[in-house]
Amino acid sequence: MTERGGTGTPVERTRRRLSTAERREQLLGVGARLFAQHPYDDVWIEQVAEIAGVSRGLLYHYFPTKRDFFAAVVRRESERMLRLTAAVPGIPVRDQIGTGLDTFLEYVAAHAEGFRAFHRAEAAGDPTVRAVYREGLAAHEAQIMAALAADPHLAGRLPAPDMLGIAVRGWLAFLVTVCLDWLERPGTPRERVRDLCAGALLGAVAAG
Repeated sequence: MTERGGTGTPVERTRRRLSTAERREQLLGVGARLFAQHPYDDVWIEQVAEIAGVSRGLLYHYFPTKRDFFAAVVRRESERMLRLTAAVPGIPVRDQIGTGLDTFLEYVAAHAEGFRAFHRAEAAGDPTVRAVYREGLAAHEAQIMAALAADPHLAGRLPAPDMLGIAVRGWLAFLVTVCLDWLERPGTPRERVRDLCAGALLGAVAAG
């Protein structure tokens, strides 16, 4: 499309078409923002389409129902968090927990809407969405437990697997609560939040 600039010179205005992957990512980003700000029942597909500048039909092409759409938002954030918090094999947990939490907190700050949206899923009331959320939490729990079990410095010092699972689930709930509160208090230094969460994990998994 061509239009006249202020000097009368033709100005070429082009709009790049998004690839399928880019469009899907755009829609999920809009969804994360809306689901972070509003309860599940208050978010409308028409609103998502309008903000994204696409037709409702195109949105339904990617996500057949609102349930599918929110589940995709939740899964996207879960997978992103798992990638960021993956432990480095061969390095003691105590030596990498600070760096890992720094990375995680950077993610929380940079993707606050996605983080909030992910943790709204439990209250969504939709069984499919809640199942995706709980699968994500279970994956996080398994990732942490695997890292702890692989640390030779913790051999023989960890609680029995059932108690370790309880400790890790409790810590994850603690971490989420702290991060959501931190997002409401942007003046709190990240280092203080990191050290608080690191100390809580090491304390939670200490053999009693």
